[in-house]
Amino acid sequence: MPGGRLTKQERQQIALGLADSQPYAEIARGLDRPTSTITREVMRNGGPTAYRADLAHRATERRAHRRRPASPRQEAAPLTHGRDAAAVADYEETLTTVLMGSGLPRMTARVLTCLFVSDTGSLTASELARHLQVSPASISKAISFLEGQSLVRRERADGRRDRYVVDNELFYQATLAGARANTELANTARQGVQVLGPRTPAAARLENIARYMDFVGESIARAAEQAREILHAQPAPTSDVDNRPERG
Repeated sequence: MPGGRLTKQERQQIALGLADSQPYAEIARGLDRPTSTITREVMRNGGPTAYRADLAHRATERRAHRRRPASPRQEAAPLTHGRDAAAVADYEETLTTVLMGSGLPRMTARVLTCLFVSDTGSLTASELARHLQVSPASISKAISFLEGQSLVRRERADGRRDRYVVDNELFYQATLAGARANTELANTARQGVQVLGPRTPAAARLENIARYMDFVGESIARAAEQAREILHAQPAPTSDVDNRPERG
């Protein structure tokens, strides 16, 4: 399987595949490339509907030109716990691409990825800006979006700086926020039923939307509660008595 950067010809093949509505996996097989490479290439260059081979190629060249070459010592230095720095960087790019596919803007996805892969699960704005090599203003905008979606929590560090945290409780709260949004949509749809008249086609459509969103919202909230109880529960300690072999 070939490695290295995509060529201009390969990008043209990707554009043709997207125009023919081919899945990423099929495009990847035709180029003998990993599916993740194609997914990442498309999502970081406009998405499946706006991808342009020439623009994507020029953008990649600009990004490569902007990168500062690392010293030999930096390239050889592994990350914490002996991790391969190149492998971690590639994984971060892949996770960022997947988060973008779920609807997050690129910078927001990059910030969330950094928090996900950090061992502490929390970073300051300056740490995020330094790792991503972007301005503090870019970090601030991304954090504001993530806080609005209940995907990060802000904590005061050493009395002066804020730290931004991701943990299991945040996913629970974000899921409940999504369930509440579904319930709000259901309630608003039912208001439309009264305004448009219960026996009209438009009202029937809105009532079906309301019933669907009611069901989805209740199911999501119930699943979130069950997951919280099962996945976050601490296993009971096993006593020495329980581990004793039975005597015949």
